[in-house]
Amino acid sequence: MELRDIMTRNVEVISGDASVKEAANKMRTIDVGFIPVCDGNRLKGILTDRDITIRATADGHDPTKTKVADVMSTDVAYCLEDQKVDEAVCLMEARQIRRLPVLNLDKQLVGIVSLGDIAVHAGDRDMTGETLEEISQPAAPKR
Repeated sequence: MELRDIMTRNVEVISGDASVKEAANKMRTIDVGFIPVCDGNRLKGILTDRDITIRATADGHDPTKTKVADVMSTDVAYCLEDQKVDEAVCLMEARQIRRLPVLNLDKQLVGIVSLGDIAVHAGDRDMTGETLEEISQPAAPKR
């Protein structure tokens, strides 16, 4: 099964020029902890609630003046829409993440695939449970 068959389409995105406050409000409104940062359909990064907490709030930045681009994660793992679900699962396990942006061959954002999408559509509960266990392992501390 390919990712295009199970991914969530019509994903909400935010511009890197938006303020952290705008992003936080949008994330609250759509009830997500993760939002792709795009320039048009081009993925530039990911903003998570953790990025806001660690890179903006904890560092004392003004959320009305700080830009999303200044605090977003730029080392973004992604998959292509024609990749197999198993490949996404391997990447999720390796990077310890629960969701991945999905790009088309032109590298434009076309969707998001989450562990929940895989659980619902792929029908392999054992694989989903094992993946959740792998991504839930504590990461090695940074030194």
